[in-house]
Amino acid sequence: MIYLNNKLVPETEAKVSVFDHGFLYGDGVYETLRAYKGIVFKIDEHIERLFRSASMINLKIQKTSYMIKQAVYKTLKTNRHHEAYIRISVSRGPGPIGLDPELCPKPTIVIISRALKEYPRSYYQKGVKVAVVDVRRNFKKALNPKIKSFNFLNNILAKIESKEKGAYEALMLNYRGYVAEGTITNIFFVKNNILCTPAPDVGILDGITRRIILDSAKELKIKIKEGRFTRKDMYSAQEVFISNTTLEVMPVTKVDNTKIGRGIGKITTLLRSAYRRKVSDYIKRNGRPT
Repeated sequence: MIYLNNKLVPETEAKVSVFDHGFLYGDGVYETLRAYKGIVFKIDEHIERLFRSASMINLKIQKTSYMIKQAVYKTLKTNRHHEAYIRISVSRGPGPIGLDPELCPKPTIVIISRALKEYPRSYYQKGVKVAVVDVRRNFKKALNPKIKSFNFLNNILAKIESKEKGAYEALMLNYRGYVAEGTITNIFFVKNNILCTPAPDVGILDGITRRIILDSAKELKIKIKEGRFTRKDMYSAQEVFISNTTLEVMPVTKVDNTKIGRGIGKITTLLRSAYRRKVSDYIKRNGRPT
């Protein structure tokens, strides 16, 4: 069952107008969430960011945060999903052809939940490969990466290039050649036992998982450096990993043709365990929804 504009409908009946500006122009915002044992991890933070993205494109979501939260849990419960992937999408809505947002009086809201397909265990045991691609991350003054928008062509082109290079994920640079992020991930690396990650002003989405990892590193007394880094910094790193809501902390053991470290690093392992503890604590604190 799919949540579509105030009601749950069978997937085969979940239809969106061909005049919806999300379809026509990629005019909309979204959030990806993960449920553990029926509890949506950091749901309030994700919904807050959804509203922030919407405000940055002058899109008024005609629901409160609480209403969105209730709709997410209703969708999960109806589908009997416990370990799940959830996507909330809000488009500008249907309207006449044209770029003016005022052509669309009512947004389209869609919530999809899917039983989570676990990532292969080998990815966490042996690590994955990322490839630096030629496709650059959007210039933030053209399309701010803080906006989680439907407009994903930049990332798709990078993904295509990374697959051609035999990599699991792309590593995108910004327009000045500094390391930015992956197509759907934030990037971290360890150098001289310091946890390094691109600063938000490089032009990245400051991911919720990214923030949790940085907080965990502080708690573990791991030194942190947010800054501007080049691909050479990645090649000479002791450890590299990527992160997002669904894959959590995934080790990287190869950047382009350069092998990283001697397997899965100590700091990566510590931070992955710390993240899992935070998930477990969150579930215990929030209990099972009725």
